[in-house]
Amino acid sequence: MSELRVRFHGVRGSLPAPGVRTSEVGGNTACVEIETATTRLVLDAGTGLRTVGDRLARSRSSHTTILLSHVHWDHIQGLPFFTPIYLPDHTIDILSGANGHMALVEVLRRQMAPPFFPVPFDAVAARVTARDLAAGERFRIGDIDVGMARLDHPDPVYGYRLEHEGRTVVYATDTEIGDQANPALVSLVEGADLLVLDAQYTPAEYRGKRGWGHSTYESATRLARRAGVGTLALFHHDPNRSDRQVAHLEIEARQLFPNTVAAREGEAIEIGAASSTGESPRVAEAA
Repeated sequence: MSELRVRFHGVRGSLPAPGVRTSEVGGNTACVEIETATTRLVLDAGTGLRTVGDRLARSRSSHTTILLSHVHWDHIQGLPFFTPIYLPDHTIDILSGANGHMALVEVLRRQMAPPFFPVPFDAVAARVTARDLAAGERFRIGDIDVGMARLDHPDPVYGYRLEHEGRTVVYATDTEIGDQANPALVSLVEGADLLVLDAQYTPAEYRGKRGWGHSTYESATRLARRAGVGTLALFHHDPNRSDRQVAHLEIEARQLFPNTVAAREGEAIEIGAASSTGESPRVAEAA
């Protein structure tokens, strides 16, 4: 695989939203898989992480890196159901920016502890590491260079810029753009081939939810234009948003920024060498 492949396993925000009204877009919470020919990493560990784990348990892969945007429940609640953590031949590295309250390893221990969960975090069979990242830290995972920035949310949240052979994906969920985008966010997304961005609200909804830490599709398109983004993927869909309503917002957003897609569970976006020529990343069929 010469391109970057971005596959959506969970695209909802706040809490899972299964049902007939959401079956096309998907009801799992945030989880996005990034692959190159030699590297795989996962962004966020929402309920969509379960399907990633089931596939990895059947493959020969034995190492997974998970980058967390933050540790609100909808972004970590898939971890106890991630099959590889129960397999002794697997290694899972979990990284996140500081949450301002406790070390990441303590967050994970508290989530997986009686009476909330029957298997303690320290009893899993895999080798699991947890590391707190410094805001603005740069590091490398396999053949992917990673940069990060703290974004605007009621609790600390971090966006990631992933670069591979001249191609760039930015993941910026749970961030409130408001009337003026945070300069750190603008810098993070500048020139990205693909921007996966929080767009939970309509403008009308946002008027009653300022300060909640989420953005609108209008502010998402405004940022994409300003930052020279190739393709914008609307993400963190409201749990009450039906498939039809998501499709409608996608159409509305395309009037403002034509290269917009709504993230849908199971779909993949492939960013090949052609993206550097001005062509948009292509959306692959759902798996």
